Amino acid sequence: MSDAVYRDPTAPTEARVRDLLARMTLREKVGQLNQRMYGWDAYRRTPDGGFELTEALHAETDRFEGLGALYGLQRADAWSGVDHGNGPGAQDGAALAELVQRHVVGRSRLGIPALFVEEVPHGLMALDGTVLPVNLAVGAGWDPALYERAAAHAAAELRARGGHVALVSALDIARDPRWGRTEECFGEDPYLAARLTEALVRGAQGPGEDFAPDKAPVVLKHFAGQGATVGGRNSAESELGWRELHEIHLPAARAGVRAGAAAVMAAYNEVDGMPCSGNRALLTGLLREEWGFDGLVMADGLAVDRLARITGDKTSAGALALNSGVDLSLWDEGFTHLEEAVERGLVEESVLDAAVARVLRLKFRLGLFEPQRTTCPAPAGGAELSKDVARAAVTLLRNDGVLPVGAHVSRIAVLGPQAATTAHQSGDYTAPQRPGTGSSVLDGLRRLAPPGLDIRHAAGCSLTGDDLSGIPEAIAQAAASDLAVLVLGGSSARTPETVFDANGAALTAVSEMTCGEGVDLAGLRLGDAQYALLDAVVATGTPTAVVLVQGRPHLVPDTAPALLSAWYPGPWGGEAIAEVLLGLVEPAGRLPVSVPRSAAQLPVYYNHKDTEYGGYADESAEPRYSFGHGLSYTSFAYGEPRLTGSAVEVDVTNTGQRYGRSVVQVYLRRLIAPTWPRTLELCAFEGVGLAPGERRTVTLPLEGISGTVEIRVAASAREALTAKGHSLTAPDDTPL
Repeated sequence: MSDAVYRDPTAPTEARVRDLLARMTLREKVGQLNQRMYGWDAYRRTPDGGFELTEALHAETDRFEGLGALYGLQRADAWSGVDHGNGPGAQDGAALAELVQRHVVGRSRLGIPALFVEEVPHGLMALDGTVLPVNLAVGAGWDPALYERAAAHAAAELRARGGHVALVSALDIARDPRWGRTEECFGEDPYLAARLTEALVRGAQGPGEDFAPDKAPVVLKHFAGQGATVGGRNSAESELGWRELHEIHLPAARAGVRAGAAAVMAAYNEVDGMPCSGNRALLTGLLREEWGFDGLVMADGLAVDRLARITGDKTSAGALALNSGVDLSLWDEGFTHLEEAVERGLVEESVLDAAVARVLRLKFRLGLFEPQRTTCPAPAGGAELSKDVARAAVTLLRNDGVLPVGAHVSRIAVLGPQAATTAHQSGDYTAPQRPGTGSSVLDGLRRLAPPGLDIRHAAGCSLTGDDLSGIPEAIAQAAASDLAVLVLGGSSARTPETVFDANGAALTAVSEMTCGEGVDLAGLRLGDAQYALLDAVVATGTPTAVVLVQGRPHLVPDTAPALLSAWYPGPWGGEAIAEVLLGLVEPAGRLPVSVPRSAAQLPVYYNHKDTEYGGYADESAEPRYSFGHGLSYTSFAYGEPRLTGSAVEVDVTNTGQRYGRSVVQVYLRRLIAPTWPRTLELCAFEGVGLAPGERRTVTLPLEGISGTVEIRVAASAREALTAKGHSLTAPDDTPL
C-alpha cells in the first residue's frame, strides 16, 4: 500500500483524505470520531524511570483498530493524579508521545496516527509547562499583541512535548461573576474577547493552511453562550434569545473562525432548549452553513451522553450529536455506537464520512502521516513572558497617594493569606509546580526593595474560614510599619482531597477553593476572616494598599486608600505585583469586567439595553468600578476626538510626572436601530505609552459599524456615558 495516494506527501490534502476514507471500514471510521480515553490511563512509570503502555490503551486501540484522538496524555493535576513522581515532564514527554503513537499506528490497518489533544487554558497544562495568567488577567491587559506572543509560546511548548491540538478557553463571556469559570473569560465585552481570540488563533496556529512544527491547531471553547447560564451556575440552562446570542456571545467565535481557527468545542449549556452538542441550528445552520466553517467540532466531556435525557438512550444520543454537527466526542459512550446507529438508519453514512474527513484533514495538515516529522525544541523565556502578561494585568482601582511606595517608607508590613504563597496565584487547570517555581508578593518585594527598606510579614488569616488567631500579629506588624500591603483573594487550587465529577469539575469545594470549574458562588464575598483582617489593619491608621489575587471580582469595601487587582497572575505574578507597588513599572491594567457593589445587584455589565430603569431603593444599581476602569501613577488628557472617514483620531497627552500607559477606548451609542439598542458598545481600543509631557495622536479604525451612531472616546465605560458624542452614519449594509 506504499503507493496509496494518502501516503504521498506531495498529493493535495483533499485527494489524500478521499483516498484514505475510501479504504476504511465502517468500524475504522467510527474509531476516528472517538476520544474515549483519559490520556493518563494510557501509560505507567516503570521501575527504571521509563514508561510502559497499559492494557487499557491496548484495549482501546484494539476496539477500533486504531485511535482517533487521545485526550490529556500530558495532563497533570489532582484529578488525573499525575505529578512529578509518576508523570511525563519536559525531558520525557515527547518520548512518551512517540511511544504511544508508534503503538497506535501499529494497531491501525491503514497506519492512521492519533491526534494528541491537550488542555492549554493558560499555558500548557503539563508538568514543567509554562503557567500563564488566566484569561481574565489577559483581558485586563487589553493587549492582543502581547497575548499573541503568549499563545505562540504555549503552542510551541505543546508541540515540543509531542502534542498536537490545544484546547483553549476563549469564547465564554463573563456575564455573572458568581460563575466559577469567570476566570476563563476574557471579560464581559464581546469586542474585547473577539480581538483577543483573533490574537490567540494567530499566535498558536500561525499563517497558512498547514501548521509549522512549533504551531498547534486550537479548539476554541465553548460554543456558545456558556457564560450566561442562570444564576452563574455551571452548565445550567441559559435564557438566551437569538439576538442576545449574536450580539454578545458569538462575536468572539465569529472572529476566531475568520482568523482560521481549526476547531471549536460545543458548550454544555443549552440554547433555546437544545444543548449545544445536539443543536443543529447552532453547529450546522450557523457555524457551517452561514459562517462557512469547515473545521472540526468537538463535544465537551461527556456532553454527548447527556443527550440521552432527550433521546432515550446513548446510541440515539450519539446519532443526534453527529447529525447536529459534532465530529469528535470526548469520553462519551454514545459515539462508540455509531456503527449501530448507521445500521439502524439513525445516521446516514455520508454524514459519518463528512465528520471522519474533517478529523483526517486535520491530521494531514499537521503532517502526522509523514515519517520524517520531528518535534520542535522547547521554547525559552516562558517565565519572563508569563511575568509580562501579569505586569500588563495589574489594575489600580483606587489610590489616595499611597502608591507607589515613596522614599519616606522605611518599613512595609506584607500581610494576608496571599502574601507569601504562590499556590493560589494560578487558576484552575494548573499542573503541579516544582518547589521554588515562581515568586510570591513577599518574595518579589524582598528581592526588589531598595537597600534599607525593611520588609516584615504576617499571614493574619487563611483564605477561607473564620479563624482570627493570626490577626493580632498582623496588627502589630502593621502598626509598626509605614505601609501595610494586604494581599487578599481567592483560590482555584485543587488538592487530592477534592471530590471530582466525571468530567473533572469540582463536585464539592474543599480546603481553600473559592473559584474554578464547579465552584460557583451565591455571593461574591471573601472569607470572613479576610474582612476582619482588613478592618483590623486599616484601624491601625497605617496607610494600607490592598492587593486582590482572584479569579472573579470579589467584594471589598473602600476602606483602604489603595486597591489593586492582579487577578490570577500566574506563578511569577508576585514579582509583577511587587514591581507595580514599588513603582518600578506602571499599573497598566484596565477592568475587563464591571465590579459590583454586591451580588444582589447582578447583573452589572456595562453594555445592557438602553432602558430607563431606576436604581434600587436600598442600593445603587451602578457598579463600584466600571468596565475599562484603571488608574495610573500619572495622568492623561484626551483631546477632542475627530472623525476621519472610517477612523477616529484623538490626541492623548501625559500630563503627569511619570511614564504611563493609557488605553484609549472607543464606544458607540446607537441613535437609530432596528431593535432596542444597548447603552454603549465598545468598538475599538488601543494602548498608548507616553513619557511625561508627551502628546500623541492615536488613530483607531472603525470597522463593522452600520446605521446612525454616536462615537464616544473615553478611558472607561463610565466616562463614556458622559463623554461628548460625535454622530456618524455608516452604510446600512455594513455588517455588524
